[in-house]
Amino acid sequence: MTNAIRVLLVDDESEFVETLAERLEIRGFEPAVALNGAAALERLAETRPQVMVLDLKMPGMSGLEVLRETLRKAPELPVIMLTGHGSEQERDEALASGAATYLQKPIDIETLSKLLTETASTGAVPGEEA
Repeated sequence: MTNAIRVLLVDDESEFVETLAERLEIRGFEPAVALNGAAALERLAETRPQVMVLDLKMPGMSGLEVLRETLRKAPELPVIMLTGHGSEQERDEALASGAATYLQKPIDIETLSKLLTETASTGAVPGEEA
C-alpha cells in the first residue's frame, strides 16, 4: 500500500498534463490524467483522488461545470483551478463555486507539489481563509 497522494489532473492540453503528471510522479505523487470534463468525472470514482487540479477552459464541459459536478459528487475533495487564460471574474466564480484556490499557469512544480501535499493533508489550501 502506498502513501502517495492521489492527484487527478484535468486539462485538455495533453502534452502539458502528461508532463505535469510525470513531474509529480517523480516527486512521489500518484497522478491520474483526464483530458476533458466527462473523463474527469468518470475517473473520480476510479482513482478516488485526494486533490484535483482542474483547467478552467476546456472544450465541451468547462472547468466550472466540472468543478460544480465534482463537488456535488465529492464535496470534501479540494479542487485547485489552474489556468493560463482566466479572468478575475472567472477566478471569483470558481472560488464562489467551491474551488480551493485558483492559480495561473505556468506554476512552479515545487510550489505546486508543496500546495498539493498541504491541501491533501488538511483538505484546505494553506493560507486561505474559509
